[in-house]
Amino acid sequence: KNAEAAEKLRALGADADFVTCDVSSEENVVAATSATVDRFGRIDACFANAGYGALLPLMEMSAEKFHELIATNLTGSMVTLREVARHMIDRGGSGKLIAVSSIGEIFGMPGQVHYSASKGGLSALVRSMAVELARHDIQVNSIQPGFIETSATQPLVRWKKMHETIVHRTPARRWGRPEDFEGIAVYLASEASRFHTGDTIRVDGGYSVF
Repeated sequence: KNAEAAEKLRALGADADFVTCDVSSEENVVAATSATVDRFGRIDACFANAGYGALLPLMEMSAEKFHELIATNLTGSMVTLREVARHMIDRGGSGKLIAVSSIGEIFGMPGQVHYSASKGGLSALVRSMAVELARHDIQVNSIQPGFIETSATQPLVRWKKMHETIVHRTPARRWGRPEDFEGIAVYLASEASRFHTGDTIRVDGGYSVF
């Protein structure tokens, strides 16, 4: 996926590259951040988008399984944003940090308490980081997707009952698509959002307000 994305960006005229990184490893994140700065000279915006979900009933969930998911979804995001913020501060300040949350943080999700907890913690993390880093002219926000059709959600999309339930429950009458996030991503990574920080912006086709 990384190689394919880099090729698409190069075809558009961008100088693109990629580094493989396991965000649940602090050493991996530190090394990837350093490699990125060495390659491009600076980081102006960072999206902490690594994460996964897993269906596991509460009564079968061990502390180990709980912490395993938290290590990627929450701790991994913290370390990623912290390392990029460190670079931004060291070079004199200014920059954009964006985390990707989920409406799973505001709705009860049976069988996914670890996922919901990780996303709820992520928004709290963003608010605290936004206040702490504001003096360095670094804006920190999060995007909160609804049900989005991606390779990771294909099992749900193919599950006829689930698919129809989500479409019926969403005022936009469809699942979201990756391209639905292009505008908000550009805004949060640009100078247009320089006075916008500590916010969670929901993109869910109206699901949460219906």
